[in-house]
Amino acid sequence: MSKKQRGWLICYHIIFGALALFSSGLAFSTFFTHINLLKGSIGVIMNIILVIFLIDYLVRLGLSKNKKGFLVDNSFDMLGLVPLHPIFAIFRFERVIRMVRYYHIFWHLGLDGKFTKSVHRFFYSTGFVYLLYASVVIVVLSALLYSIVEKISLSNALWWAITTATTVGYGDISPHTAIGKIIAAILMLGGIGFIGLLTSTITGFFTSDNTNIQDNDLTLLLNKIDSLSKQVDHLQKQVSQLQKKPHKKKKS
Repeated sequence: MSKKQRGWLICYHIIFGALALFSSGLAFSTFFTHINLLKGSIGVIMNIILVIFLIDYLVRLGLSKNKKGFLVDNSFDMLGLVPLHPIFAIFRFERVIRMVRYYHIFWHLGLDGKFTKSVHRFFYSTGFVYLLYASVVIVVLSALLYSIVEKISLSNALWWAITTATTVGYGDISPHTAIGKIIAAILMLGGIGFIGLLTSTITGFFTSDNTNIQDNDLTLLLNKIDSLSKQVDHLQKQVSQLQKKPHKKKKS
């Protein structure tokens, strides 16, 4: 890649990173403020950004040689393009995380080490990230449909979806319509399956880490014992040689 192409690529990533931060930040702020992402100038801006990300996604999909791999690796990008509600723009923040990984920013800052390698191994080697994708899709879509059917705010619907999927179920929010109860039933079944897989993946990761640590410690201990035994054997040979020398002198 030439310097000019590299420069254009950096500009491209900076622009889309800034748009992702701006739109996901606005979407996240709706949990704490009364900003309306559907109306006014903010709504127009969010729609324009949505179209820009849609074009970018389709172009990258068309240029990709491995379409299936692209769809899996860019699942959050696809969620950020859901036109049902601007709140889905919050998933565009994953684009920023991908840029951090692409340019090895942690490494340049001197923060790359055992911790970041463990985090990467946890998310990708164990398949945790794909389970997380599926779980987030189920929770968010259920919350959105529930908020429309039950006519409650999206923040309250998300709270309901999380407590339902994790089987906590405080009971402060419950469905009153038939469609709402169907959504709740689907979320309960999906929540039990995927949340269970998430927790088992986390448990399995740390258990395997502890096993690896114990195996490494045992290997080091055995190596040290082997080294000590060799040294003892060497000392015994030296002692036996020293004991034989005086006897030889007496015979002479």
